[in-house]
Amino acid sequence: MSQRSRVLPGFGLSLGFTLAYLSLIVLIPLSAVFIKSLGIGWDGFWEILSSERILKSLQLSFSTALLAALINVIFGLLLAWCLVRYNFPGKRIVDALVDLPFALPTAVAGIALTSLYAPTGWIGQYLEHWQIKVAYSPTGITLALIFIGIPFVVRTVQPVLSDFETELEEAASALGANRWQIVTRVIFPVLAPALLTGFALAFARGVGEYGSVIFIAGNQPFYTEIAPLMIISRLEEYDYAGATTIAVIMLVLSFVILFLINLLQAWMSRRTGRTAR
Repeated sequence: MSQRSRVLPGFGLSLGFTLAYLSLIVLIPLSAVFIKSLGIGWDGFWEILSSERILKSLQLSFSTALLAALINVIFGLLLAWCLVRYNFPGKRIVDALVDLPFALPTAVAGIALTSLYAPTGWIGQYLEHWQIKVAYSPTGITLALIFIGIPFVVRTVQPVLSDFETELEEAASALGANRWQIVTRVIFPVLAPALLTGFALAFARGVGEYGSVIFIAGNQPFYTEIAPLMIISRLEEYDYAGATTIAVIMLVLSFVILFLINLLQAWMSRRTGRTAR
């Protein structure tokens, strides 16, 4: 009996193509970054790692990215819920606006946010009366990261909500569960893996964001300097080893955090009896 012809290649060939593509696009460039950073030596590596200015920039980048991702998880969930569960005028426009940060150049977003929230901006001039400073502060950096990170949470949670069976809520209500119990014990366990994925994507994007941040940050040393700016500064000084060393530190820290998030996601999937995808 002749074998049925396959449209897609078999496992061996598919795995080979996958590994080759992943190596060319991801593994080889990352390996080059690590190899280039070795040229600075351990003394140079420790000098960069112990520099107060670089430590402050790393702390600022990771803390603002973490805060922005947490805020996006909350409001991204609410936005996805409204888009899935309710019909309202202009719904398609709102749904399209969610993807706007993907298409808009980040530098344009940074300039727009700065013009709005600067002390002389349309919104910043009113906040100035209340002694609230947004532009040229960590608050402005967080605002920019919220803007570029919100689509990751919405687009990750939205398909899960669309596939969620509302009959489960009705069954829980019929069994006597109140609204809070339905949300925490029926809906949230299903959404938790997607929320963690959206959080991880928004956080990872925020850590490495540059274009939308440099304008609204003000780039004040020890206060609003982000780690990507320190990398660009080293590159402008032709200190390629120093720039790649800072990049390696960011990569290692990001990998550890994302790895812990994946472990938490797998644990939650096992706890709720759902296999992590």
